[in-house]
Parts: sequence; C-alpha cells; structure tokens
Amino acid sequence: MGAATESAAEEQSRKSALIKQMAFDCGFDLAGLAPAITPAGYHHFLEWLNQGYAGEMSYLERRKDAYQHPEHVMSSVRSVLMLTLNYRTEDPPPVTGTEARVSRYAWGSTDYHKVIRKKLKQLSRLIREAYPDCETRGVVDTAPLLERDFAQLAGLGWIGKNTLLLNKTEGSWFFLAGLLLSDELDYDDPHQSSHCGTCTRCLDACPTDAFVEGGVLDARKCISYLTIELRDQPIPQVLRSGLEDWAFGCDVCQDVCPWNRKTPLSREVAFQPVETYSPLDACELLTLDETQFRERFQSTPMSRSGRAGLLRNAAIVLGNRGDASAVPALNTVLNDAEPLIRGAAAWALGRLGDAETLDSLNAQLSVEQDSTVRQELQQALAEIEKRGK
Repeated sequence: MGAATESAAEEQSRKSALIKQMAFDCGFDLAGLAPAITPAGYHHFLEWLNQGYAGEMSYLERRKDAYQHPEHVMSSVRSVLMLTLNYRTEDPPPVTGTEARVSRYAWGSTDYHKVIRKKLKQLSRLIREAYPDCETRGVVDTAPLLERDFAQLAGLGWIGKNTLLLNKTEGSWFFLAGLLLSDELDYDDPHQSSHCGTCTRCLDACPTDAFVEGGVLDARKCISYLTIELRDQPIPQVLRSGLEDWAFGCDVCQDVCPWNRKTPLSREVAFQPVETYSPLDACELLTLDETQFRERFQSTPMSRSGRAGLLRNAAIVLGNRGDASAVPALNTVLNDAEPLIRGAAAWALGRLGDAETLDSLNAQLSVEQDSTVRQELQQALAEIEKRGK
C-alpha cells in the first residue's frame, strides 16, 4: 500500500511538472499551480467594492459572490494553473506636439485576449490528449477569478503597492491567465513576502493621486479607468489635467517601478508595436468616423473605449498638450454627433483658443441642446474671455 501511495504521489508530481512544461511549450513565460480555494484576498475585494472604489464597473458588484471560489467558473475545479505572458517591447520615442500616449499593453496589432485564448485552447488540447479525464477551462480576465491572488498562491510573485503582480525577473509587464483543472495536482509554494520595501515610487508618481494607500487603488481616479472603463461619461473636470497626454490607459506606476528596469522583452509577434498606435496622432484621431474607427481598432484593445470615448480622450490630451495647432481639429468636432466628444472639444478649446475661437464656440452654443455640453461651452467661452482681459 505504501508503494502504491508513493507511486500515486510520483505520478501526480510528474503530471504537475508535465502540465507546466506544456504551458511553456505553448509560449507562456511563467507557470505555477495553486489549489482551488477561496483566496485570502477575497475579503479585501469585498471591502474595496463596499468603499465604492470600483466606480462604474458595476459588473464587479453583480458578480462579487462568484469571485469567492473558482468553482463558480468551473464546478469540477480542483486546481488552478496560473500563467503569464510578457508584453514588454522597446520604448517608442517621447510624444511631441499633438501626439498622445497609449498604454504599452495596447501597442500591438491584436487584442491580447485573442492571443492568450488561442494559447489556452492549445494548452487544454495538449492536457486532454495526455489526460483525457481532466476537465479544463481557460480564463483571461473576463471570468470571476481573482487572478492576482491565485498567481501569488501559485508562487508567481507578490502584489505590489501599485496593486499589480510583481515578479523579480519579469517585473509587471505581463498578462495573467488561468487554466482551471479538475485534477488534484502538486502545488507550488505561495509567494509569502513583498519585495517593495519602503519604496513608494508608484504611489508618488500617480498623476491623479489614485492610490488611497499602498495596495489600494481608487479606480474612480485612475487614468486607465477614466480613459477606458468610463467610456460613456464625461471625465470629471478636476481630473482632466491629470490625464496629461494619455489617450488610452496609463503606465506611470509601472514605468517608475524599479522591478521593471531590466525586464526581458516579449517574444510575442502580436504584441510588437504598430507604428501608428504608439504614439497616436490626437488631431488625426478626431477625423475618424465610426466606420474608420472600427476598421482601425476593432482587433485591438483600443476598441473597448469606443469611438466616442477615444475621441473624448484625444480632445482632452490636446487641451493638456497646449499646442495651439490643434485648434482647427478641435473646431471640426464641436458639432460631432456625440455629446461626449463635443463637450471634451469645448473644454480643450477653452484652454487653447483665442479671440478667434469665440465665434465657433458661440455658434455651437446657439444650437446646442445637450445641457452638459452647453455648460462646457459656456465655461470655455469664459476661460478665453478671461485670458483676453
């Protein structure tokens, strides 16, 4: 019986090692195994929701109970294989003039969800071929799974003060994915310690002061949330200047992290920068109609913001950049069909315009029906008139 038990243990160990090797063969960079349990961070997640820090991301509240255990994603789950895929690429030149920055994860030609799902399907197929009775389910940040907590449980790193998973070798420039498995396996030791020490660079560098404290982010003030998730509403005026030149997402808290100084470059072809995506020409963005927007961005993460959201962001960036050459482009969208774009253009013109801009603002005000946009126009007129005195 002892020999049989030892044999079963050896087989489980071999299976665990083989599954992780399969993950590497599919192109994943890190792989670790954790048991399917309620992670310790679940109660922190609930408290974060209760504080209202999720903003308009109501889907998190609706699904909060499902995050308690991965069995809500796959009922037969016993193990969670956590995986990373590096997306770090060479830095682009600094933005100039009317250019806008895009978060590094969106520089490539293909949405990372598509890239990772393809790899997960390949990995699932390999596992089922070797172990036909093993059920699997891939997860790429759309299912209710606390990926960072399970990645820490699987020994892949620690959750930093910027709330991201950090790894000594890979830094934080990677996507997380999970593969739920119905088999019990050998689990990696959880990562118990933090290696952030007394460093607060990420907290200090945030342009909108979005961190309540180390490890706690108020998404309502986060540039990534404002430019992507809050795509159907005006960005609060008090936060607009903090966007600086970010049109989609933000990397500031990662750019300043010492653990990201010497991280390896991604091998993934789909993540290599597309020249016209990073940086973006904010004035050129304002010329895109709905069809042109879809043709250009539908296969990329930038499609998530929608045309109205991305052009709103571009207008705010132009207002922040302070380049008066953007005035004609902003004037052209003052009568756009989307109130979100009209309002942002008015705000930007209020920062950039001169006496000649008053005519276009007054002309739009005379026909504007949206109360929020009317307020933006009136404030822009007041700003220009105040500067003219």
